[in-house]
Amino acid sequence: MKPRELENLGLPRDLARLTAPTLGALRAQGMSRDDLRARIESIVRDPASFEQDETLGEVARGLVARAARGGRAATSLRTEPVSWRRWGSDIEPEALAQMAVAAKLPVAVAGALMPDAHLGYGLPIGGVLATEGAVVPYAVGVDIACRMKLSVLDLPVAWIAGQRDRLVHAIESETRFGAGAEFGRRGDGASGRLREHAVLDEDWSATPVTERVRDRARRQLGTSGSGNHFVEFGVLTVDAAEATSLGLRDGGEYLALLSHSGSRGAGALVCDHYSKLAQSMHPDLPREAARLAWLPLDGQEGQEYWAAMELMGRYAAANHDCIHRHIVRHLGAEVLLDIENHHNFAWKERHLVDGVEREVVVHRKGATPAGAGVLGVIPGSMASPGFVVRGKGDPASLSSASHGAGRRMSRTRARESHRWGEVRRHLDALGVHVVSAGLDEVPFAYKDIASVMAAQQDLVEVVARFDPRIVKMAPDGEPPED
Repeated sequence: MKPRELENLGLPRDLARLTAPTLGALRAQGMSRDDLRARIESIVRDPASFEQDETLGEVARGLVARAARGGRAATSLRTEPVSWRRWGSDIEPEALAQMAVAAKLPVAVAGALMPDAHLGYGLPIGGVLATEGAVVPYAVGVDIACRMKLSVLDLPVAWIAGQRDRLVHAIESETRFGAGAEFGRRGDGASGRLREHAVLDEDWSATPVTERVRDRARRQLGTSGSGNHFVEFGVLTVDAAEATSLGLRDGGEYLALLSHSGSRGAGALVCDHYSKLAQSMHPDLPREAARLAWLPLDGQEGQEYWAAMELMGRYAAANHDCIHRHIVRHLGAEVLLDIENHHNFAWKERHLVDGVEREVVVHRKGATPAGAGVLGVIPGSMASPGFVVRGKGDPASLSSASHGAGRRMSRTRARESHRWGEVRRHLDALGVHVVSAGLDEVPFAYKDIASVMAAQQDLVEVVARFDPRIVKMAPDGEPPED
């Protein structure tokens, strides 16, 4: 057996290399491959019972020694994954493989994969993972608490065509785009003053990392970042019955403001610190699972990360609140309805696992909470509709749904495959005005939103439709933050 195969069975890399020749000798003596696999799995599960084994005692003693250091057992994956289910068929094999690895984590208890899924770091985008007693920083994601917010305004829909410049000016005056975007720079004018929000008065000293990033968070409050983050105006269409359920007076078309962004640089630094810390605590994880290292919630590291993650959730919500509040005030409008939800987060929830209800930690990386009756927003692309949805609370999905259409091609491939000329013609035909965006965010880079929604009819019901008409994203060439 090759060292890589032994790593997949739970042996640390150095012990795998040490053991491979011995196993080769045993194989030459007639021991079957299945018997060798079973022997290694037994040693990984209970190394102390094999310390005196004539052939494999050395590797067993190595595992026992590692378990003694710091009181932690050697890290190994399950031989069989926990139960998980996928929605949709247009999912790349690499994303499926990532989900299968995540389902083998010792702390995993259940999982699901949404129809917008694609390759990510550790857990695939669109991956849902339930764990017990532990949180996985990379299963939350780099952009912690990335969020959608929709505001329905009392302005006429005719403004989209008749007052387009005014709407564009409102976006460009009241938020900022780009990886390093922030307020408070010299010469930025009155609209560029630092934003104020109660979230800045919270205890940012709760963890060493949040204390360190507070000043950056203050400067970036109310900014929109880069990558797939956007602010856009569009038309919300809702029928009379759903209008009543949402608290709107009539069915029909409304002018609406939609934004997508997260916890900006502060969240990225929180992820970077605690994901590296988790990996240092589990150095024996096989290569394909290294980014799925976890932090026990009963330890200081896990408690710190949880406090930091929740603060980033409140910060991301404050970020959107500032964006919408300032744009709405700039236009002299009133808000008739607002709906918001976030993804890239972990929640403590109660779910049935193996027939028993218990508290688990549900990570939704690029997946929308879809509990029974819970409202959310699932966007398409700059040229395709998004939807206000109501969750159905499907237990097999851990009450989750997709967070968008999902990428069908990488950023590199999108830039190599398309040019702005063809994209502009496509957008003009649809009546979409893009103020700025990266070529890697063109609509052709995304899956068909209609197919994604059709694949999750058992997870959510559509309440209203949002069609983008004026779209602002970070300029071409900005590094992605999503």
